[in-house]
Amino acid sequence: MASKQHAEGHTVSYSQTTLTELMIPAYANFGGKIHGGTLLSLMDKVAYVCASKHAGNYCVTVSVDNVHFLAPAEVGDLVSLIASVNYVGTSSLVVGIKVIAENVQTATVKHTNTSYFTMVAKSEGSTKAIVPPLILESAEEIRRFAAALKRRRLRSYVTGRMDDYKADFTVDEETHSFLAQERCEIRLRD
Repeated sequence: MASKQHAEGHTVSYSQTTLTELMIPAYANFGGKIHGGTLLSLMDKVAYVCASKHAGNYCVTVSVDNVHFLAPAEVGDLVSLIASVNYVGTSSLVVGIKVIAENVQTATVKHTNTSYFTMVAKSEGSTKAIVPPLILESAEEIRRFAAALKRRRLRSYVTGRMDDYKADFTVDEETHSFLAQERCEIRLRD
């Protein structure tokens, strides 16, 4: 049997997880829709379960990318969060989450959210754990893996560029020109 450090790979379906919960009035925001924070909390839970099952270890959330709120969930909806491991690195995993809401009275189903959670596997002593490889069995799984890898590389590039921008930032004519058509007024205090 393979150890957790050098485990054999797992298929996407091995750890695919669905969490379903009824949206109750206590989850509603001031506009009467389900609070985005409630949905984010549920997404974090399903991401943890999915990542931990694949990794065979405790996993922590290190980033949440591109939470898209496509449609509101309503009180009374049955919300299902479908999570799949889309990518694995050495100790990290990207979990893709699709959220759907079903009105149980009308049988209307709508896609409400999509998000990507980056998780890191931890072993005892809070050290990073090596995760098993991901076995890709379809063109869609290959596309999701490649897309997650591209998002990871783009995020690294953008983060580096923004760090450079912040380090070299000055308020000069170029900055004034850049902000000229934006909804701000520059009133520098000495």
